[in-house]
Amino acid sequence: MIKSGGVDPKALMKLLYEWEEVDKETAQKIFNVHRTQKLDIVQACIDGGIRQDAVLGALARLLGMEMVQLGGIVLPRALIDMVKSSTARNYRIIPVRLDGKTLVVATSDPDNLAALDDLKFELAVEQVKPALAAEESIIAALDQYYPIDSADAARELVDALDKAKGITEIDAGDVASGTETFTIDAGLDGSAQADPAAMAESSQVRKLLNLILLTGVKAQASDVHFEPFEETFRVRNRIDGVLYEMLPVPKILSAALVARIKVMSHLDIAERRLPQDGKIPIRIGDREVDLRVSTLPTMFGESVVIRILDRKVVNLDIEKIGFPEEQLAYFKEVIQRPNGIVIVTGPTGSGKTTTLYSALSAVNSPEVKIITTEDPVEYEINGLIQVPVDEDVGRSFANCLRAILRQDPDIVLVGEARDKETAQIAIQASLTGHLVFTTLHTNDAPTAISRLIDMGCEPFLLAATLETICAQRLVRTICTKCKTPYEPSEEELMQLSIKSRDVSNQRFYYGKGCDNCKNTGYKGRTALFELMDINDILRELILNKASASALRIAAQRGGMRTLRDAGIQKIFAGLTTIEEVVRETLAVED
Repeated sequence: MIKSGGVDPKALMKLLYEWEEVDKETAQKIFNVHRTQKLDIVQACIDGGIRQDAVLGALARLLGMEMVQLGGIVLPRALIDMVKSSTARNYRIIPVRLDGKTLVVATSDPDNLAALDDLKFELAVEQVKPALAAEESIIAALDQYYPIDSADAARELVDALDKAKGITEIDAGDVASGTETFTIDAGLDGSAQADPAAMAESSQVRKLLNLILLTGVKAQASDVHFEPFEETFRVRNRIDGVLYEMLPVPKILSAALVARIKVMSHLDIAERRLPQDGKIPIRIGDREVDLRVSTLPTMFGESVVIRILDRKVVNLDIEKIGFPEEQLAYFKEVIQRPNGIVIVTGPTGSGKTTTLYSALSAVNSPEVKIITTEDPVEYEINGLIQVPVDEDVGRSFANCLRAILRQDPDIVLVGEARDKETAQIAIQASLTGHLVFTTLHTNDAPTAISRLIDMGCEPFLLAATLETICAQRLVRTICTKCKTPYEPSEEELMQLSIKSRDVSNQRFYYGKGCDNCKNTGYKGRTALFELMDINDILRELILNKASASALRIAAQRGGMRTLRDAGIQKIFAGLTTIEEVVRETLAVED
């Protein structure tokens, strides 16, 4: 985000008006937003529809600065080499030209005086002069001229640290605060018996963890796993639902890495006997990423899993999450209904949260009040009131839901109907004119009804309130760069319960593997949906406590496409493979 650098907001609006970039009415609205919402005037102008180039030019004029368009110039290598990569990235600057002994650098922050002072000392120049540029162009130039190969950097760091296995002291002389030393006592089992706090503050451990996390975020991993074993310490990324090992980390560093993670997530370093949960907000480039931390004591140390929540990666557009056209039209109609219960079901990691957030984003408007209660709140969405569950202080799903209903909402999201009390309150909420979204952990849509009845919900209340149940799975999509047609064998087709003569005109594809997909053949994921519309026939069956099998048969007669059928449709569309669909839907169908 471009910062205003202390410019008078009225002067900026006046200049933009004189340049005919904004009319008086819009200018007044923008100024009111800036004043009432405490929003930087530059961001308020851009959010208000004024061209970014115009805002940038006006800001530069008022600050007496030059404005540069980094996208339209090619910078010489000699100029780039004048500024170290770490300096450029830390201060988010790009050297633009050298005028005699004056270095001109592009920045999106006019107040970034520390960078100018540091550069004057670091380089043999008399003066460093700032020029204003858009933040996205700064980030693009950093990636172009100062690229980071985080995997290689991590490997080099691990190799260097690995050499310290037989050394009792590691000198962390490049720590910003000065020279620091901590002692490692390598026991017979090879584990590190050192002060965790001292180890966590070592610059080498900081760098290694930062590189591991950066690699995970850049690879669009959903989770990073730190796993201790008797002789080894393994780091793995979960990408598109599959775990891939990153690089071997010396066992001697396991305690240090775990301690560093605990420090960053404000957990108790000394507590190694109980599981703990924490959160780390980090900034990478132009976006903020939330890291959710979970620790678990094991035989050989603490296992840590970090969930990466990156809104830039998750698409919350309901049109683009994978619904086929006819299912999308039906689901969009359901979420516009005035009351009732909409359930999204599936195992952990099947995309339930993304579907619910997409639905809420689709119905989010100034005329509607939406309140959510989640454990935890995964993505912050403007316009929604989001309440985190905290069992330790008595803020359970049920207690939150009771309080939410006194806040006059139109739509309520309950993160999970995990017990009878929460489910019953959700039912009462729908009976009193609210649309309720929630999730369950079941294998398919019909089983969700049986699960609710087993929890103690009255069948007549379920029949009166349920609107639809959406079961889903995620399957990997074929890499578009190495997508190749092939003829599946009879055995492969039999796994889908289809015969070759039934698909003689159908083409099948797989991914051969390439650099784009890291030789996996897959890139990204898409969702399979099983939408069960609760019609009058199903309501009658629910009243009679029919089995999940009977409900499934009736739903299919009413037009429900099962998860397996949805998968076959994606195979025929060339989006995924037989192997993926069988892997994700076999247990549901058999």
